[in-house]
Amino acid sequence: MQNKDTSPYGFLPRFQHFATQAIHEGQEPEQWKSQAVVPPISLSTTFKQCAPGQHSGFEYSRSGNPTRNCLEKAVAALDGAKYSLAFASGLAATMTITHLLRAGDHIICMDDMYGGTNRYFRTVAAKFGLKISFVDCSRTKLLEAAITAETKLVWIETPTNPGLKMVDIEACAHIVHKHGDIILVVDNTFMSAYFQRPLALGADICMYSATKYMNGHSDVVMGLVSLNSESLHDKLRFLQNSIGAIPSPLDCYLCNRGLKTLQIRMEKHFENGMAVAQFLESHPLVEKVIYPGLSSHPQHELAKRQCTGCPGMVTFYIKGALQHAENFLKNIKLFTLAESLGGYESLAELPAIMTHASVPKSDRDILGISDTLIRLSVGLEDKADLIEDLDQALKAASQIEIQREEEQRRDRETPAALLHPS
Repeated sequence: MQNKDTSPYGFLPRFQHFATQAIHEGQEPEQWKSQAVVPPISLSTTFKQCAPGQHSGFEYSRSGNPTRNCLEKAVAALDGAKYSLAFASGLAATMTITHLLRAGDHIICMDDMYGGTNRYFRTVAAKFGLKISFVDCSRTKLLEAAITAETKLVWIETPTNPGLKMVDIEACAHIVHKHGDIILVVDNTFMSAYFQRPLALGADICMYSATKYMNGHSDVVMGLVSLNSESLHDKLRFLQNSIGAIPSPLDCYLCNRGLKTLQIRMEKHFENGMAVAQFLESHPLVEKVIYPGLSSHPQHELAKRQCTGCPGMVTFYIKGALQHAENFLKNIKLFTLAESLGGYESLAELPAIMTHASVPKSDRDILGISDTLIRLSVGLEDKADLIEDLDQALKAASQIEIQREEEQRRDRETPAALLHPS
């Protein structure tokens, strides 16, 4: 349900009761003997049974854990879902979903996506008889053309990583569900539950690397899955227990705590991300900026129609070549050169060499993941300080050209006899 007030920059209204649900859903003190306001960390691996085969809801911590239950209930509420499941990582969630399939089934996967997901489908899942097609699902005609009788799963990211393409979830759901029993999964990592609800737009499964915005503090590795189908939930719950790729109670506690500030964090990420994107777009040393919040983004109207705002993910092309990008990244001070994203701190990385190095170069070239493409995760620092840091690093990167021109000038002015002594 949406609020009546609109969000900044003409995006959809905020989801109603979001902060209240994040703070209270699944957190009731009455569920604990101690009446603890903050859910305790339940470290026990096993639980006493009243009689053989009779337990009070918990038997073994892989099968279910009180701390994990609190997190899963909260996430389900924020996603507008009936069910949520937590996993050891985003890729553990991806693997578990893929285990719904069998050899011979066909997966359609977004072409521009997180490098780890690409690597998993291309080099791991494909070993077990699954057929994988990488398709630009932002062009729905290509998606429809790729569907075959064997297609059982369609996997999209929106916005994509690192190209920040927007995919029309509702349009994809309409196409996918015309073709029978195909599961549509949306990786919602970049938007978080605060800015986008894929299930409300027709997706069957919403998944996250909760390592990123959902936790938001760069101290937890975790995956989350939300859905409404009881049958799919039962299958995934069975697989969660059978495969065993579950998060620790401590990680569940930390992620649950992170959700409490998700709304205010995402609003600040949006504010800072927009400020940084606007600054970079006007900078003479920047070739191009990609940010769905900017009117220059080719799918800006889709973003406003589908989302309540934008995260702090900003992608840009620096003018020059690889050495300019490297020099920029060597000179940043507030931004940290590191992989991952979505924490309170600002990060920068070079996808072609870092997060997407496992993607074949020919595919990177098609996707525009060049040596000058830089991905920023804009954090919660003062935006003026972030802009100042980017400006000085860009100017430092441009010194390469100045130094080269100075060397060429000196070479031209130096007598040949000195350059090439006999």
